[in-house]
Amino acid sequence: MTEQIKHGHAEEGYERQDLTARAVYAFLISLIVGGVIVYFIVWGLYHFMDARQRRLQPQQSPLVQQVETDTRIVSPDEIKKFPEPRLERNERIEINDFRLKEEQTLNSYGWVDEKAGVVRIPIERAIELIAQRGLPTTPKAGQIPPSTVNLGTQAAERSDTSDESAKTKKQAPK
Repeated sequence: MTEQIKHGHAEEGYERQDLTARAVYAFLISLIVGGVIVYFIVWGLYHFMDARQRRLQPQQSPLVQQVETDTRIVSPDEIKKFPEPRLERNERIEINDFRLKEEQTLNSYGWVDEKAGVVRIPIERAIELIAQRGLPTTPKAGQIPPSTVNLGTQAAERSDTSDESAKTKKQAPK
C-alpha cells in the first residue's frame, strides 16, 4: 500500500503569497509621483521666497547704472586684479611648478635676509654640519645657561688679580 501525503500545493516557481508584481509597480509609480510633487513644492517655495526678497529690496537710485555682464567669463588680465589666493586653472601644472621651486630653494644657497645676514644652505649640507657639530643641548639643572654676559663675567672674574692679595690677607689668620 502506497501512501501519499500531500502538503498543500506542490507547484514549482516563486511564492505568490508575499508580494505581487502589481504591488511593486504601484510602489515605484507612487514613489516617482511623490518625488515629482516634492520637486514642484520645493520649486514653488523657492520661487515664492525669491519674489518676496525682491519686493523687500530697497529701491536703487536712478543715477546708478545697471550693467548686465556675465561674471563667469574672466579675461587673463582681470585675473591679476583679484587678490591672492586665486583659483587654480590647472592644479597639476601649478603644483609641479610649486614643488620645483621648493626643491630649488631647499637644495641651493641663497639669502633669506641680506640686511640681517641670514642665509639658507642646502639640506644635505645642514645635515653634515649637524653631524659634525651636534645639536645644541639644554644645560643641566642648577647650572647657569651659557650666554655672552655670563661668559664675559666669568672671564673677568678669572682675569681680575687686583683683589687676590686682599682676599688672601683676609683669609690668613693673624
